[in-house]
Amino acid sequence: MSETKEWPPLSPVWVGLRGCCPRCGKGHLFKGFLTIRKECDVCGLDFSFADPADGPAFFVMCFGCVPAVMLAVWIEIAFQAPYWVHLVTSVPFLLLTCIPPLRPLKAWLVASQYYHKAEEGRLVRPEEA
Repeated sequence: MSETKEWPPLSPVWVGLRGCCPRCGKGHLFKGFLTIRKECDVCGLDFSFADPADGPAFFVMCFGCVPAVMLAVWIEIAFQAPYWVHLVTSVPFLLLTCIPPLRPLKAWLVASQYYHKAEEGRLVRPEEA
């Protein structure tokens, strides 16, 4: 759409939590649960620069899975709980700490890439070649 318009810098955290376009803050970033759109439906920003890779999964594993597994191990050691107790306690806790944070974390990483103008690392800058 309009490439000449000046866009104010938006906070990557604010934009990421809402799952919005990192440039305009109004368009949708996702077309599915974790699938990034090709471009913003409001300002037309091309999202081909966005590559959060395994970042969201890494953060979820470190900050979500580890406490959930520790809870399951504690329940097992402290109470020697049968499988149905883990099914009622550990599995829902694991799902709630792992699945919901994926989308905001992925949006935050995409917004951070846009905000900081991140790009693929190179040994030689294009203007020097």
